[in-house]
Amino acid sequence: MNLIEKATIINFHRHRIAEYRSGTVKALGWKGEQSQQKRFEVLASLGDFSHASVLDIGCGYGDLKAYLDQRFSDVAYTGIDLVEEFIAHATTRYGDCPNTRFFHGDFSTATLPPVDFILACGAFGYRSKDPDFHLNMIRSMYNASGKACAFNMLDAATFEATPLLAGHDPDRVYAFCSSLSPHVKLLRGYLKDDFTVFMYKDAAASR
Repeated sequence: MNLIEKATIINFHRHRIAEYRSGTVKALGWKGEQSQQKRFEVLASLGDFSHASVLDIGCGYGDLKAYLDQRFSDVAYTGIDLVEEFIAHATTRYGDCPNTRFFHGDFSTATLPPVDFILACGAFGYRSKDPDFHLNMIRSMYNASGKACAFNMLDAATFEATPLLAGHDPDRVYAFCSSLSPHVKLLRGYLKDDFTVFMYKDAAASR
């Protein structure tokens, strides 16, 4: 993803913040809380996050951390996001929670720290002229995860592309992921325009 693409993403969200207020799901670009929560629900079914370390790339306001904390115990959470305003708000909202850290940075160029689980919710919806951008990110997530990683994408078959956002072919993404891991799950049907992929490091974790 080049500098212009990154600047476009940042400016888009700054306009959304000005229009919908900081801390709202609309500022993040979601249609509403229901679609955000449904994506969280699917990602949280990846495995048992209790007593595990989690990296949330493109974390926004860190609300996935709160969702996981309601369902699991002793989650060590790290969030990273490109938009500085998101990280500032996330730190205000959750920064005092135990085992919680937030970083402002470009996760596509950062060396991802080794953790048990890596999650990406909405981070792969943005367009890139680099045809391998999303594939390289998936590979980085999988390599850095100790147990599993999961991400969602917009479905090209049902999502109407915009100048900022683009969908992907679920079957092609699944085929790529299967070239990295023998334990891959493709989840569809929970939302019209979305699909999720789980990638596990071993068969036991995928049960």
